[in-house]
Amino acid sequence: MASDVDTAPLVGRTALVQTVRSALLGDAAHGQTAAVFLTGESGVGKTRLLGEVGDRLRAQGAVVLTGSCLDIGDASPLHPLLQALRRFDADLSSAHARTSSAVRGLLQMFADETAGPDGAGALLERVSRGLHLIAEGRPLVLILDDLQWVDRSTRQLLLYLLAGLGDLQLSVLAAVRAESLQGAHPLRRVLTELRRLRTVRVLDLAPLDRADTEKLAAAVVGRPLAAEAADQVWQRSGGNPFVIEELARDLRDGRDGLSETLREIFLDRVDALPQHAHAVVHAVAAGVEPVQHWLLARVLRLPEDELIEAARAAVAHRLLVGADDGYRLRHRLVAEVLAHELLPAERSGLHRRYAEALTAAPGELHQARLAHHWRLAGEPARALPAEVAAAQEAERLHGYAEAHRHWSAALQLATDPVPLGVDRVELLKNAAESAHHCGEHARALALLEEVAALPGGEPSALHIRRARYLAAAGRSALAEEEYQRALTAADCSPRDRATAAARLAELLLHLGRYADAGQRAREALALAADVEGSATEVVLASAALGFSDAYLEDPDAGLAVMRDALETAERAGQPEDVACAYLHLAELLTGPLNILEEGVVVARRGAERVAELGLGRTWETRLLAVAINGLFRVGQWAEAEKVVAAALRHRPSGADAVELLLARCRLSVGYGDIDAASRDLDAVATLLAGGGARHVIPLLTLRAGLAMWEGRHDVARLAVQRGLTESRSDDVTILSALVWHGLRAEAEAHASRTVAVDPTVVRRLRDVADRVARKSVGAARPVRSVVEGFLALCAAEVSRLDSSDPDLWAASVAEWDRRHHPYPAAYSRLRQAEALLARRSRLATAGKLLREAYRVAQGLGAVPLTSEIRELAGRARVSLEEREALNGTRGAPAEASDDELAALTAREREVLALVAEGLTNREIGQRLFISERTIGVHVSHIFDKLQVRTRVQASAIQLRNVVRS
Repeated sequence: MASDVDTAPLVGRTALVQTVRSALLGDAAHGQTAAVFLTGESGVGKTRLLGEVGDRLRAQGAVVLTGSCLDIGDASPLHPLLQALRRFDADLSSAHARTSSAVRGLLQMFADETAGPDGAGALLERVSRGLHLIAEGRPLVLILDDLQWVDRSTRQLLLYLLAGLGDLQLSVLAAVRAESLQGAHPLRRVLTELRRLRTVRVLDLAPLDRADTEKLAAAVVGRPLAAEAADQVWQRSGGNPFVIEELARDLRDGRDGLSETLREIFLDRVDALPQHAHAVVHAVAAGVEPVQHWLLARVLRLPEDELIEAARAAVAHRLLVGADDGYRLRHRLVAEVLAHELLPAERSGLHRRYAEALTAAPGELHQARLAHHWRLAGEPARALPAEVAAAQEAERLHGYAEAHRHWSAALQLATDPVPLGVDRVELLKNAAESAHHCGEHARALALLEEVAALPGGEPSALHIRRARYLAAAGRSALAEEEYQRALTAADCSPRDRATAAARLAELLLHLGRYADAGQRAREALALAADVEGSATEVVLASAALGFSDAYLEDPDAGLAVMRDALETAERAGQPEDVACAYLHLAELLTGPLNILEEGVVVARRGAERVAELGLGRTWETRLLAVAINGLFRVGQWAEAEKVVAAALRHRPSGADAVELLLARCRLSVGYGDIDAASRDLDAVATLLAGGGARHVIPLLTLRAGLAMWEGRHDVARLAVQRGLTESRSDDVTILSALVWHGLRAEAEAHASRTVAVDPTVVRRLRDVADRVARKSVGAARPVRSVVEGFLALCAAEVSRLDSSDPDLWAASVAEWDRRHHPYPAAYSRLRQAEALLARRSRLATAGKLLREAYRVAQGLGAVPLTSEIRELAGRARVSLEEREALNGTRGAPAEASDDELAALTAREREVLALVAEGLTNREIGQRLFISERTIGVHVSHIFDKLQVRTRVQASAIQLRNVVRS
């Protein structure tokens, strides 16, 4: 065990180590004394910190003496100093004979000491002189552990030396176990006296926070912990490093339960408490934290004075934490330990007193606590109504994960050990719905199958529920079949028919079948018009219709419909409706309409809103995935990574996980992180059982892109060919991206000569590209614009199969620059430069193109693209450094950049120029053919980057730079 402890890293204490080191040596003037006393509970890392600081002080040239106090009090006077001197002497080499002689002289002085008339004062003076000889002018640091057991003579010596009476530059670093300083402990008075000295500091060593807890546990285990394991270590340890290490070793070695070491440590601490304090800790361990003082009083039935004194003792012994809202255990492990110390009758009696006290309390009942205590008291008939009430209360507050736990507990109570005469079908439905809302899609489907097996179910309603759960689980094809069954069921009511049509329209939208989605949406709206209270159906159908119209016909009209759907959803107040409206609006803006900045803002605003509504694991994850995709396209990859980290904390499942993994995979492919991208793609492929083109085509496109960076052009070809079989999607944008990857794979194969070009595949891809071009004619203008960008890439890639045409690549550069997509623009510049260099024409232009592409690729962190640019530049002997390329000379000094607009994107510069002309946001939007809201986003970014607050200030900077240029 000792070796394990020694090898565990020191986590979360870097700043404290520096503070202590500075206080002992850096801040103390020459000839003065200084001291730091570290207080904290057992296991918090005081001893480890003493060792770390001691090592650093030795490295700085200080003489460091280290000793520990014994738990025998005054029976061993000056023991820590004697121990420190003996250790120091044992470590000295023959080269330090003079120091060793001084140490041994001081030890001999202790051995020869006899009681005399001069008393303790003379002894302290002789000790001071002896330490002075040992130091030889160097700083001297005395490190003492377990100072709570310090003997009286050592206490006097510390006061004597730290008061400056010993003519010695001395620093003292000592650790004190806080829970031991109770009552009239003599060290409390000593610390009180020492605090008055300017150079003495008393620092409380707090437990580790959650992040450092996970870091330490991972270091002990040897790998990152799963989220559930990390959460368990945090909850059980309370951030205590010793407890963290013990629990982590149990995880590493596969041991279940609690180690005997920890069990004995905590039992000893509890047993040391006074009788009533012992009862308080047992009661809080059985309660639901925080345990309010009034509740504890009713459970323990102690007089108020005795209860306060008992609680004070438990807090002082570092077993409880007292706050305004009640008492908590400092370590949840205490509850685990004490659970085995009570007889079953004692435990159930304690929980019964809690339940009775809560029931008798005036005001609103604490249903969740009440259910917990009645259940553990062995009263299922009284626990069940409380569980149901707690579940309903959680749903009212949009706490769907909590609601699912309560519904599941209610199901268990209703069947174990004997039925309680409740409506099991309703319990199952409620449990399934709460599981669906909190992202437990497989659990929701399993519960629904139990409902279907019981008599009395409505087939059409069950079909709709099953379809919803299947769609959320990523099984789109099966979900579509279930909606069709609901619509054709004989018992399908007008309300169910409107619901099924609206939800089917939304599903078809997710599958990229926009024409079908629009048709179903119109049917749903017509059906909903005849049904009272059909706000949900209207919202879903309106969102689907607006998206369909915006994609296929009129973007402005479609966007207006979708914004109206969002307002309707907010008025109705149904969380899923609000989330759905936000999601489709953000997807439309960041996808087909290419209004990226506004789309990212909508996605992030929507994510915040649905998190407030309790849909963090599901809809918030999807909205954050949309934001990630938008940030990726505009080249803000670092920001996209932060959003990925925020979304992953929800541990999503089903379709929500698919969206997030695909978004993260785009970043990994761009960065060239092959292993991470492969893991995400494999995970998505596993989750996409029955998924539609909306997910499958992007999955295969990413797989092809990854394979090309790996040089596996045959694998890329197969991925693209698989994607072409997904022909039911109306989404020509994702199809055109797939075709580009296919033609690029053939061009790469031709260039590398590793795989023979397949003329049949090329012909098929060109046919699909022509078909996409024809099909996009019927789409809205923004959609055609994005497709034209990919078709420009396709035409240029085809030219690489013969003799790469720089003009086609120049056209692709122009297309992607116009859309402000930096990555494909940089790629196109690379290929244009490559074509120019192959023809040995316009070499200066080629060099400029390579430098521009290199700057963008480096800024993004696109490692594979950067490497390819470097390789081509190296072969062509083109410098990628601007200062070396200036005027065609190497080493020419670069002109100092004083461009105040350097931080702005090309689009933001355009907007700023029009702001300086005095145009309003609406006028700028009309000039640039983008929405007024998007202009507002640009202006906000411009203000942030230029650090201005008004349009006048921003205009002044623009005009100043125009004059300068």
